[in-house]
Amino acid sequence: MEANLFTLPSSRPPTPTLPSNSHKVSLKSHFRNPFLTTHHHHCRRPKFAPLTIRSAISRTKKEETVESVKLQLQGCYLIAGIGYKGFTVKQFQELRRQLPESSKLLVAKNTLVYKAIEGTQWEALKPCMKGMNAWLFVHSEEIPTAIKPYREFQREKKLEGNDFTGAVFEGKFYGPEEFKALESLPSRAEIYAKILGSLKGPASAVVGTLQAPARNLVMTLQAYVKKLEEEGGS
Repeated sequence: MEANLFTLPSSRPPTPTLPSNSHKVSLKSHFRNPFLTTHHHHCRRPKFAPLTIRSAISRTKKEETVESVKLQLQGCYLIAGIGYKGFTVKQFQELRRQLPESSKLLVAKNTLVYKAIEGTQWEALKPCMKGMNAWLFVHSEEIPTAIKPYREFQREKKLEGNDFTGAVFEGKFYGPEEFKALESLPSRAEIYAKILGSLKGPASAVVGTLQAPARNLVMTLQAYVKKLEEEGGS
């Protein structure tokens, strides 16, 4: 006896067929067994470096700045402060290009500069330790030649508020109002010509030259000795 199976129509609507690219929804993916699931805790990275590391970096930078200033003191004839507030990076770079090779311009905190010059002849620069300064280190005896580029730059860019804050030359401090004395110093060539002219002239002229400031006389004699050495060597 054969058994025939009959399929009765279902009252339920047919189950829609999902497209092949559809995502299947699994209850297992939404409800996890807390006893079987392993939770991974991700540690957040600190936004800032630990205080000790930052302090060490800051201390290292300060030490490097002090050493840089001390390096510039070697063979230095004059140090001058320039009011730096309001300077743009572009202006600062342009000024650096206009300076002679014998001059170096640095921006450093007053406290670090003073730490480098403390106990030296440059300590007389202390009155400049106010506000923001750029520091001009002159490694040449031609002081007017070293100062002139900034004066021209100052007039060109209309930086009247960014004047020299002071300078030290031969252990003496010169305030902003005394810079004309530095800017009008005779050059080595001028002193040399003056002493040669006085030696050929009346005795009174020679006496006048010898009574000039000791600095002028020393520079003149040094120039004269150098010339004799060069003539002897040739």
